[in-house]
Amino acid sequence: MAGLYDANHQGERLYAAATTRNRDVIFDALSPHLGQSGTLFEVASGTGEHAAHMAPMLPNHHWQPSDIDSGHLASINAWRTQVGTDNFLPARRFNVLEHDFHNPALPAPLRAILAINLIHIAPWIVAETLISKAGAALKKGGFLFMYGPYKRDGAHTAPSNEHFDASLKSRNENWGVRDMEAVVSLAEKAGFGSPKITAMPANNFALVFPK
Repeated sequence: MAGLYDANHQGERLYAAATTRNRDVIFDALSPHLGQSGTLFEVASGTGEHAAHMAPMLPNHHWQPSDIDSGHLASINAWRTQVGTDNFLPARRFNVLEHDFHNPALPAPLRAILAINLIHIAPWIVAETLISKAGAALKKGGFLFMYGPYKRDGAHTAPSNEHFDASLKSRNENWGVRDMEAVVSLAEKAGFGSPKITAMPANNFALVFPK
């Protein structure tokens, strides 16, 4: 999925303009739910900039970044070297359709699973599997955090999202902006409670599903 990032390179480190715009508001939506310690497992970390920005602000938490793209894994690890904090863990190759959140073992109990801008650039089975496996992996008090654009009641929330949806489907017919209600239904079946829904800039939403 590297082609979806409007990224500039500095060595192996990739920069995505959208990350600079959204990282602080994502942190604000995420951090109140974290508790005092634990591991945050980020699925599809992309450039690694979210981990690089947020891990230093969460010294009592371990941040486990992951991706399936070798270029992204290299970028994540380059950012880790640049940041230099022990709680920013080495990037893990992770495909939610194949791998398990606890294998290999995490350094602290799993507190949260994060999926930022993932399910609209992946087939629907990725959303189904992600939410099902998150429900099985997280204990009571943990949560699943999902961020990105969504339709509500079957309709786009802004013309820009409708255009984005069409662009995604032109690249891959199995991609597209998802119905929030369908995602909530999957989460309920996986044992999550009702989500806290926060409207975010640029017509995105943060969904926090408590276990």
